[in-house]
Amino acid sequence: MFDLYGPALLIAFLITMLEMTEVVALVFALSADHSTIAHGAAGAVSGTATVGLIGLGFGALLLAFPHVDLLWASAIVLLGFGAFLFRSTLKTYRRARTPPGSSGSAPPKNRAALQFAGGFSVGAVEATEAVIVLLALAAAGYGSSALVGAVVAGAVLVTATAVVHERIRRIKVPWLKLGATSLLFAFAAFWFGEAVGFAWPGSDLILLPLFVIALLIVRGALEVRLRRDRPVRAPS
Repeated sequence: MFDLYGPALLIAFLITMLEMTEVVALVFALSADHSTIAHGAAGAVSGTATVGLIGLGFGALLLAFPHVDLLWASAIVLLGFGAFLFRSTLKTYRRARTPPGSSGSAPPKNRAALQFAGGFSVGAVEATEAVIVLLALAAAGYGSSALVGAVVAGAVLVTATAVVHERIRRIKVPWLKLGATSLLFAFAAFWFGEAVGFAWPGSDLILLPLFVIALLIVRGALEVRLRRDRPVRAPS
């Protein structure tokens, strides 16, 4: 038996769900001009599995480092990845607010190898982003929770894709990214405090107000950046 830490399990679930949802959506996009998604899906599974196995092996090495040092490393990694995910979230919001343009390019011929390669690269890239966060959780001492959260998220997404595969691209990815970004920043702040020995009031419960604060800050920063994108009309 192993103890599960709810907040770590939640962040692992959300990050895995977020990244793998993008894998599914991109595989569907890659297969839009093909008669089947089988080759792209096989490539995505292979890419994801490859990166996952590498991350699983590397995670075992983390046990040799002092816990306080790992807390510092985890906080820094989550802060950096939160900044990265913020930029990704901003791009997603921009795409959501931009009318889709028409493309005049001719669809490529159905080539199984090309579709598999595209799926493999998509799966590997998105899985790498998820593994970075999962390793940070493992470094902080919550490897079991991270693993369970990731596995549950994968199972949920696979089941949802099989049942409602035609609607999987309608998932509100911007909202999911906003929540995940805010959660990363909240955890980074929490673990920075833990690393310096700060006694958080309410212990783990402080994560709730930290998340709300991070959510407000991230959403406000997104709105500021989005408003800068709007063209300024000259007065008539």
